[in-house]
Amino acid sequence: MSPASEHPTPPEILGLAPMAHRIMRGENLGHLRWNLEARVAEDPSDAAAWLDLGTLLELCFYKDEGLACQARALALNKVFRVPSPGATTGLRLLMFAGPGDIMANVPAQFLLVGSDVSLDLVFVEPGQPLPELPAHDLALVGIGESDANRPLLEQLRRDLAGHPVPVLLDPVKVQALARDRLWRLLEGVPGLLIPPTVRAALSDLKALAEGRRALEELLPGGVFPVLLRPLDSHGGKGLARLSGPEELAQYLAQANGGEFYLSRFIDYRGAGGLHRKLRIALIDGRAYTCHMAVAEHWMLHYLNAGMDGDPAKREEEARLFATFDTDFAVRHAGALAALCARADLEYFAIDCAETRDGELLIFEADTAMVVHDMDPPALYPYKGPQMQKVFRAFRDLLGRAAGRERQGA
Repeated sequence: MSPASEHPTPPEILGLAPMAHRIMRGENLGHLRWNLEARVAEDPSDAAAWLDLGTLLELCFYKDEGLACQARALALNKVFRVPSPGATTGLRLLMFAGPGDIMANVPAQFLLVGSDVSLDLVFVEPGQPLPELPAHDLALVGIGESDANRPLLEQLRRDLAGHPVPVLLDPVKVQALARDRLWRLLEGVPGLLIPPTVRAALSDLKALAEGRRALEELLPGGVFPVLLRPLDSHGGKGLARLSGPEELAQYLAQANGGEFYLSRFIDYRGAGGLHRKLRIALIDGRAYTCHMAVAEHWMLHYLNAGMDGDPAKREEEARLFATFDTDFAVRHAGALAALCARADLEYFAIDCAETRDGELLIFEADTAMVVHDMDPPALYPYKGPQMQKVFRAFRDLLGRAAGRERQGA
């Protein structure tokens, strides 16, 4: 690569992680929004201010307005630097990112909080050549799997052939994490359960609801109840459990879009009739727990589990954290090892549970699942140390890949 002095210095942004942390601490960032709006009013070519304003608006639940600001930023510039106080002598990481919300890309800004790694974000857009890249020791494909992102991942597959420094997260392998591909990738792994998931057109689902098609024609081994969700939906948006054709017809009457993911529902209730859903980061072949949600309802996410208000749930999560390496990870060692071998990615995450028969039930896998340390320490004193383990493992992965391991690591 050419000397660093020949590369332009990217404009610095505040970045996602600092703003998200401040909001989670209860700060009102209205003054920051006013400041950023004043900057773009005074200088409409301030790409960094547009990008930060878009991120802040999304964090404050103004997603459409935030994405519009992001589009303004990317029309002006494609490369941005996330400052890090400790990054003066560390690794220079370049991450290829895609336009979209905060769940569209690898959560590197959270994973590198307090790190000695400098991070430059390079936004990739369909049909556009890569911009001039800043000097870097290591590159990472940060674009997560989705229908919207597949053209970008295909484009990067071509553009990164022969890249002069190591590149993590092969874009071809990232695409294999799609819901309708993952179950085939993991089929037959002992101790692992992942129900078949297929893409189903609206016309086929209507035929199923009207009795003109059988469920088995659409879904291998399919029996009701089933789960149905729109393509590229996350966080339970549009997700429904349907017990038969009548409920399916009711769902379709309100549905938008022409294609859906269809899969078999697995009852994963455990002790006490509760559902338990884990997020696990897989870093260089090793599993690290990030959270466990516990609740009565099956459509379970950490934010809807009521963990803040229930000490018993937090105590159970704390026990999981304390024993994960000697209990859960040991019980499922074979399944986790096979999962990592078949995915063959340096970093990704899964949402999973345990079945009543002791199998590891996989809900989904992605490189872009949010992993963070923003939960309040007063309520979750056990989380900070665990997430630091995750962050150190990610930093060590980068060092090994770049051939620059930390001293004393």
